[in-house]
Amino acid sequence: MSEQITLLADIGGTNTRVAIARDGVLCPETIRRYANKGRPSLEAILADYLQEEDCGQPLAGACVAAAGPVRDNRAEMTNLSWVIEAENIAALTRAGQVFVLNDLQAQGHALGYLAPGAILPILPGEPAREGSARLVVGIGTGFNAAPVHEGPGGRVVPPSEAGHTTMPCTTEADFALKTYLEAKHAFASVEHVVAGRGLERIYAYLKGEEDATTPGEQILSLIEAGDETAVAAGRTFVQMLGKVVGDLALTHLPFGGIYLIGGAARGVVPWLEPFGFAQAMQAKGRFSEFLRAFPVSVIEDDYAALHGCAAFLKARLSQ
Repeated sequence: MSEQITLLADIGGTNTRVAIARDGVLCPETIRRYANKGRPSLEAILADYLQEEDCGQPLAGACVAAAGPVRDNRAEMTNLSWVIEAENIAALTRAGQVFVLNDLQAQGHALGYLAPGAILPILPGEPAREGSARLVVGIGTGFNAAPVHEGPGGRVVPPSEAGHTTMPCTTEADFALKTYLEAKHAFASVEHVVAGRGLERIYAYLKGEEDATTPGEQILSLIEAGDETAVAAGRTFVQMLGKVVGDLALTHLPFGGIYLIGGAARGVVPWLEPFGFAQAMQAKGRFSEFLRAFPVSVIEDDYAALHGCAAFLKARLSQ
């Protein structure tokens, strides 16, 4: 039997990564990254990729991970004016089967397929039985989360739009920030504060600026240099992240582990401990001790969603 060739794509708010998998295994040498800005659609990127990369044979399937709500194999990008439809991808690629996932679903399907060195432990938690629920939390251009469950029929990763829930407030400072965000956006969501742009918004608020114009990378450099406002913004960001992750942990009970994913998550790794991530996550009254049971790690593989797409397709094509 000839090997199965599948097409994979991970669409973020800023970049799209495309690759090939052979028999369910991502081929790193085939990964290409494309800037979304100036591109009219995903199909334009895939057309360019298929011209650049010789697949050698017809595609058995294709899987797209999109940063936006997915319904009936159709995704509307949250931070990009694209609509992703499986039918259009099938027409372009002539792939046998096409699936559209939320990007956090793809991240959930990646667990167990990443190199051990790609997972950085943050909090030890407690040992859990094999098959325990897990949770992936994406902190990049946007924010989202998805539980990961193992069952008799295989892995199940339900989609969600957790980033668009209400920003948690436990202090007067939180409420003041929420009021500032509501004045600008009419609603203060988790994503407004716990995402790449979230750090920028918090910094602008603390500086008394009308708009968030200082890039997150520059703010991280200012934190490193000891800038007072940047440090305060970083601490607020990390503690807000802890509050949100604690809420999600109580909702899903991921004794198998919590996995933080995305550029913003990797960017604040040095500051999670000094800025009080664990304390904020576990500050849940009589359930504070209970929350110590959940291990927390950061996934450092920027292509984890592609691994997840490959694993998902392999399972589906074998059915």
